Amino acid sequence: MKINIEIKSHDGPGRFGKLEGKQTPTIIDKDEYKIAPDESSSYNIQKEIAELCVRKTIEKAKIAIQSDENYNVAVVQGSKYIDLRVKCIKELENLGYSAFIIANGDDLLLNSRDLVELIVNLRENISPNSILIFPFAEPSFIPILSYMGIDGFFNDCADYYSYLNVLLTPTKTYDLNEYKIYENKTKEEIAKYNEDTIDFVLKEVRAHMKNRSLRNLVEERSLTSPQNLSTLKILDKKYKDYLLKYTQIY
Repeated sequence: MKINIEIKSHDGPGRFGKLEGKQTPTIIDKDEYKIAPDESSSYNIQKEIAELCVRKTIEKAKIAIQSDENYNVAVVQGSKYIDLRVKCIKELENLGYSAFIIANGDDLLLNSRDLVELIVNLRENISPNSILIFPFAEPSFIPILSYMGIDGFFNDCADYYSYLNVLLTPTKTYDLNEYKIYENKTKEEIAKYNEDTIDFVLKEVRAHMKNRSLRNLVEERSLTSPQNLSTLKILDKKYKDYLLKYTQIY
């Protein structure tokens, strides 16, 4: 059963639309979808091992969707190899999947060049009706990931950081053991605060998309994050045509 997304407008490659009744980009609850099994792999491994993991991921996804058509989300493996990632997602799409989780998200955020090349190549090689999901992103990364074409974000990040006693804000993460912003907050209270922060940033992103000013927000956030700044510079230098394809000319 395919997940339906309706793209209403673009702001650059960023996609504003509706996914199962929710405006995109959006928080995605994994419990609401059926994710196909996959063969996970580390990010920095030999290509032969990555190829094996891709092959097994496709095999498992094929068995899953043939046995139960309710499987609608698949995982894109391939480690650091862009060609393997593209091969993986195209074969998964041919099997009937329409939503894709990008594996190794935490590693990709530390490798700006790989992050940019991967998202651009995935987006250009799949149907515009297919959905890209980034599994683990701090709020400060959400604007630029949305700008590049990511549609959904899992809310695991909020819960994960609550275990570490870390508070998420739109621009920073705060270790509450070191920065006494809030004291005596429970893990549940921190998780709720973090989830509200992610929800606010996504509302912020969607509002900028409607006003055709997402690029302004991305540039603003890049001033507070060297990783975001590096990502934006690579995007501008190597993928101007990708950025301009959907950018309105006034």
